[in-house]
Formats: sequence, structure tokens, C-alpha cells
Amino acid sequence: MDYLDRKEKLKEIIKQLHAGADPQKVKEKFKHLLEGVSPLEISKIEQELINEGISREEIQRLCEVHLAVFREQLEKQKLAAPAGHPVNILMEEHKIMLQLSEKLNKVASIIEERNNLGEIENEVEELKHIKEDFLDSEKHYLREENVLFPFLEKHGITEPPAIMWMEHDKIREKKKQLKNLTENINSLDFQVFKKQLREIAVALQDLLSNHFYKENNVLFPTALRVISDIEWRQIREEFDEIGYCCFTPPQVTIKPSIGVATKPEVKITRVTPDIIEFESGTLSKDELEAILNTLPVDITFVDKDDRVKYFNKGEERIFVRTKAVIGRKVQQCHPQKSIHIVNRILDAFKKGEKNVAEFWIQKGNRLIHIRYFAVRDKNGKYLGTMEVTQDITDIKKIEGEKRLLDWATS
Repeated sequence: MDYLDRKEKLKEIIKQLHAGADPQKVKEKFKHLLEGVSPLEISKIEQELINEGISREEIQRLCEVHLAVFREQLEKQKLAAPAGHPVNILMEEHKIMLQLSEKLNKVASIIEERNNLGEIENEVEELKHIKEDFLDSEKHYLREENVLFPFLEKHGITEPPAIMWMEHDKIREKKKQLKNLTENINSLDFQVFKKQLREIAVALQDLLSNHFYKENNVLFPTALRVISDIEWRQIREEFDEIGYCCFTPPQVTIKPSIGVATKPEVKITRVTPDIIEFESGTLSKDELEAILNTLPVDITFVDKDDRVKYFNKGEERIFVRTKAVIGRKVQQCHPQKSIHIVNRILDAFKKGEKNVAEFWIQKGNRLIHIRYFAVRDKNGKYLGTMEVTQDITDIKKIEGEKRLLDWATS
């Protein structure tokens, strides 16, 4: 059977599962076909099914059903990543978070047997520590979403990361519920508190257990197959930049000589006079200028010699700036009575004593926030000062939340 025939038959298996077929019967019927099925195959097949019209939500909902069929084959393929490898770090954190969820369930069980808050002082303290660790686990998900997932997407693996991100959000919701519950113990009826704690503990343990199994046995092995050594080193650097959880074992973040995958990296760089290359990406001159002019703040840059070198041109600047000021000493842009303060700020920036100076003033009925930032290169050398001015009148009125999903109804 060639690869395409095998792929189509594997897709048919998943379609049958979605139609309600019994996983055990499907497993028996397609026993020979399932032999040696790889995580990469599963990832690509699920991705094709989504492209063909099955929703991400439907694939995610039935992931456990898929695993019931594929589990035996997946567990035959041992995942190996050396200590300090990004995958090893993530998997070690998985173990600790599962231990945390077990602790949470044990605490919930003890609390269920008690009659009032006075009997659970020790458990409440332990609950607070567990809550803090779960909140700090956010860095784990940020590393996956902002580093690992983009690298997978570069290799055409787009849907499995998207499904995992959906599950991250479900986990976040449970963590948020745990936070709210632990912070409002004293204002809740004790019976209500016990019931909600048990529900959250059970839900969180189920979510984490199923989610981590999918990542450990499907997503991570897929990543190890498609991502190159050079890319893993880049991923590790960006993991370090985001940082680790308070419970991440220090020994697993020792930098290894990464050598899991062997796929060479092909890097194509197009150099044109119009392209400006930064450490974090590239922009054309037109893009850069449009971005700076779209910023919801007015910025002015004064170089190391105190001369005005640049300002952005938003639609409604708070303070007038004209091209005539380019090259002008910044001291000449201020009233005489305030020049000595301007000089003190610049002097403190140049000496490295300060990095920020901020003020706020009333301009008519608007509140204006003015900040000066010392601009330094990677070695700390002073390059100049950036002035940032912002109308914060309406920002100060903001209350509650307005999330991305609320935008369509606003």
C-alpha cells in the first residue's frame, strides 16, 4: 500500500469515529493499517480533515476517541529529548503540573470532610500555594504558543497547534476559576465553596492529563521530526527570553548540545535597499513609517547630542511638531524656565542614573501623560532620548473587561 492509499484509509478511520463508530471495533478492523502509524501522520491527517471541512472544535472534541484507537501504536514510539532541550523542559513541567493537580484533588478531598473554614486553615494555605504555581505555569503555555507553535507552522503543521491552543484556553479558564475561588473563600457559603473546589479540581486534572498526553505523544514527536537542530537552538534561546515557571527544575534548563533532529535549515534572505532588518523581523521603509505614524502616541527622538532627529506624524498630534525642528537642540524646544530640568533629565540618562522621567498635565479638559525614556544599545551605551506623549483621558475611564471576542458586538 503506498503512502497516499494509507493516508486516505487513515482519514477514513477518523471519519468513522466522528460518525459514531465504536473505537474498539475500528481498532480491530484496521489493526494492520494502524501498525507503525506515526505522530506526524496523525497530525497531517487531522490537518487535512480540517481543510476538508471538519471544524477544529469537532477534531478537538473527539481527540480522546482518536487516541483510543492510536494509543497503542503511539506508546511503542518512545520520545527522546536530552535534558535542556525545549521538548524535555516542557515534558518535565508537564509532570510537575500533573503532580499539582493531584495535590489539588487531595486538598479538595480533605476539605470535603470538614464542616467550616476554621477546620481547614492548613489546607487553605496549601491551596494558595497550588493556585500560585498554577498561575505561574502561564509561562509554559506562552513558550509553546509564541515559540514552538510558530516553528511548527513554518513546517506546514498548523492545525494541531491551533487545537492545542484551544485547550490552553480551557485550562486558563479553570485556573482563573481556581484563583477567584481561593481569593473569595471568606465570602462564600462553605458548602458552595467545597462543591466548586471539587468541580474545578476534577476538571483541571482531566484537562491537564488529556492535554499533556496529546502533546507528549503527538505534538512533540511531530516537532522532533520536522524542526531542525539550528531551529531548536533558536527555540531554546526564545524559551530563555520568555522565562520559566517557579517550579521548573533548574537542572532541566541547563543548555544542551541539541542534536535530536538532523534536518538542515535553508535560510533565504532577500536584501533590498527598501528592507530594514531587525533582530525580531524585517520591515520595509513604508511599513515602518506607517507603523510609527499609526501608534496611538506621539514620539520624538533626540539623539546623544541633544538634537531632535525624528518625530512621528500621527493624525492628531498633541503638541505641534514641524520639520523645521529637525537638527534643533532639544533645549531650544522648551521654555526658558524649564530648560534646567530638561538638562538634569538628559544628564541623568547619559550617566546611567535614570532611565525614565514622567509627568502629566491638563490640556483643556484632557489629561496628557508625558514620558522620557533613555534609549541605549545592547551594551548600555546612551544613544539618545525618546519622548512619548499620550492622551490618557479616556484610558482612565476604563473599567472591567472588554475581550477580543467582545469586539463584534461593540
